[in-house]
Amino acid sequence: VFLLFFTTHEELQTLDVDDAFFSTPEDIAARALKPQGGVNFIRTFQKQAEDQAVNLPPNLNELVQNATYVQSPDNLVWQYFYDLKGSREYPFPGGIFQWARYRINGTGLNETEKIFSEALNKHENTLTLATLRIFSNGLGQPHFHFNANEMGYVISGCGQAGVVLSSGVTATFNIGIGDVIFFPVGTQHYIKSVCDEDLFLILAYSTGNQLETLRMNDYFHGTADHILAQLFFKKQEEFKKFPKVAR
Repeated sequence: VFLLFFTTHEELQTLDVDDAFFSTPEDIAARALKPQGGVNFIRTFQKQAEDQAVNLPPNLNELVQNATYVQSPDNLVWQYFYDLKGSREYPFPGGIFQWARYRINGTGLNETEKIFSEALNKHENTLTLATLRIFSNGLGQPHFHFNANEMGYVISGCGQAGVVLSSGVTATFNIGIGDVIFFPVGTQHYIKSVCDEDLFLILAYSTGNQLETLRMNDYFHGTADHILAQLFFKKQEEFKKFPKVAR
């Protein structure tokens, strides 16, 4: 089972090999492929009633004799493959974050991550992918991304998501296994686990650059106490009650 993300803002268009073949005139296919028997051999191919990209042939064992693949060298594989589950974990107070990401100049990345990161950014509309585990009753605190839309898919557990709208109203909704969530760029949002088990999601960020994120505790601590006192009509010293949370 695969979970797929496609970087397009338009309707996805796909052309399968068999569809391309049967859409090609017989004489053109014969001249391009040069099989024994020429165009007569091309005419022996019959288009199936079912889509073969989805349905396996009932006589698959008769058709396939060898389905083994040779593993390519690591320096080639790492451009297209990254072991996200086996990557470094980034714990936070409410859970664990792991990601396959782009980072400027490869700072802090190991050799595998550097090759993967460089390969991502040779192409337009790339994605930074991540997994997010929020412990039971834990919280992924309010934050927003300066330069990316975010999409998530719930793999296990259940939770509640909240989105702060431009009107100042927060839209909240419950999420469970199989649900897809979307947070537009610049939209503050949070996710909390509400089950006895951990909430686990895979996330995709639509950015061809290093992901830029600002969390609520960061902008509270980054704002001068006297400014906060004016905003919230509270004494300046009261804002020292907010402890700094480890990143």
